[in-house]
Amino acid sequence: MTDDPQTLTTSDADAKSSYRSDNSPHLLMFQDNLVKLQNMRQEAYEGGGPSKIRLQHERGKLTARERLELLLDEGSFEEFDLLKSGREGHLGQHKSYLSDGVITGHGTIDGREVFVFSQDFTVVGGSLGEAHSEKISKVMDHAVQVGAPIIGLNDSGGARIQEGVDALAAYGQIFNRNVMASGVIPQISCIMGPCAGGAVYSPAITDFTFMVEKNLSHVCDRAERGAKRHPSTN
Repeated sequence: MTDDPQTLTTSDADAKSSYRSDNSPHLLMFQDNLVKLQNMRQEAYEGGGPSKIRLQHERGKLTARERLELLLDEGSFEEFDLLKSGREGHLGQHKSYLSDGVITGHGTIDGREVFVFSQDFTVVGGSLGEAHSEKISKVMDHAVQVGAPIIGLNDSGGARIQEGVDALAAYGQIFNRNVMASGVIPQISCIMGPCAGGAVYSPAITDFTFMVEKNLSHVCDRAERGAKRHPSTN
């Protein structure tokens, strides 16, 4: 055994080189996973895709993320469940969307903490399914625990009919939280587009409801739609 520093340094370098060589498959797998994760994040950020985003802009509307960027202090938004998606099969051909059509999280407005959700109309018309509801329920629970306002940017056609009873039950979870949070935290709803069904009922039982101008938003319930399509003969 030698005490020569140069010998020790060379030996140490050889050991590190051997370790990297022995673990190269693991490193490659790790790098592949990082690339997949980045691709999934990018897919989630794009919502329904470039064509749907372009159509949203042509209608004079902002996307769900653009709205949050305007609402919250710059750099303050922390997102929940970016990669959460619904169960495959409901939308046909095993299709599902990362984030499931709603962006949730918390940030600040003028330095004050708020919790938010913003429905993404580019993803199945912003309709609410099971995973979509779970994300909203989670952010509402956090708002109550912290004692901060909850702000909902609603742009949704209501329950996702492809998910049937699961979607209706999911709205029940949100309604229950609206009631339990009443008088506990401020609940603020913004109607940012054509909303129907549960996307109207929930805002109706919050504390404040705002609608955008220029005929970009309106509300109606299912019964009203049915009455217009099938007027009474009496």
